[in-house]
Amino acid sequence: MSLNDDPRRYEHLSRIRLEDPEAVARAAATRRKHPGLKHDTQNFIVAADHPARGALAVGTEPMAMADRRDLLDRLQIALANPAVDGILASPDIMDDLLLLGALDGKLIFGSMNRGGLAGLVNEFDDRFTGHTAEALEALGADGGKMLTRICLGDPDTVATLEATAKAIDSLAARKLIAMVEPFLSVRDAHGKVRNDLRADAVIKSVGIAEGLGSTSAYTWMKLPVVAEMERVMASTTLPTVLLGGDPDGTQDEVFASWQAALALPGVRGLTVGRTLLYPHDGDVAGAVATAASLLNNSGPVPAVVEPAAAERSSSNRIPVKVSE
Repeated sequence: MSLNDDPRRYEHLSRIRLEDPEAVARAAATRRKHPGLKHDTQNFIVAADHPARGALAVGTEPMAMADRRDLLDRLQIALANPAVDGILASPDIMDDLLLLGALDGKLIFGSMNRGGLAGLVNEFDDRFTGHTAEALEALGADGGKMLTRICLGDPDTVATLEATAKAIDSLAARKLIAMVEPFLSVRDAHGKVRNDLRADAVIKSVGIAEGLGSTSAYTWMKLPVVAEMERVMASTTLPTVLLGGDPDGTQDEVFASWQAALALPGVRGLTVGRTLLYPHDGDVAGAVATAASLLNNSGPVPAVVEPAAAERSSSNRIPVKVSE
């Protein structure tokens, strides 16, 4: 694949959607599946479900993820690294990647609840407006992810918890993974939703989230990397992947925090997006390769064969959109 500025480079996706919408289902049915999860192998999943919640900002750039062609370029660079095991995406992005043939051999996780739009007056009423368990089963997906923000001062939290429990049960009935991303959250003085990233708050959110549904047999946690991460991981026996979030430190600091957390018992890998797709230097392939090198895998590590677009020369780097 090669990066270019041709505004028509993805025009064929629109044509397929117009003339042959069933091509999405065919692409899902014929793609090569991931070889399967192993206990001695940490997994690396790229997340790209942010735009569906109206969350387009990265760092100080409020519209960083707005250009779909640019986002697809970045995702294809990331997915071309054989150390990347899969994708977490909203239905629209998932369908684009299926049509592009970018998900062969990858894990697929669909984003289920995107109704709690960033800045919405009732943002905690995070309704399930994305993938359903039934749709994920039809896609041959491995599971679904749900954002579970718990605000003790907002009555909409109860509805979100109930809907999350039902989604977990629906996924489990199909033997699909429920990737639950819990936070204790509050509104600040300006009405903006903030996640409490103190260790005690994260531990409390884990206790609530891992008890949702009638079974936890297929439930994973998706957790932020915070101070006292050892205490956080001591609070659960569920398989846990680490999220990246919108980083506020340097890239080296973020990678160092991931490396320390990946060494803890129960951590099964990374599920990150913006940090790697929009690095400060624009080198998506380099950021993905560095993250992959942090994984603790006992098996052989595949050689990284970067696509031509991802060669580490300055001419092939994606222009930086995030203010330094």
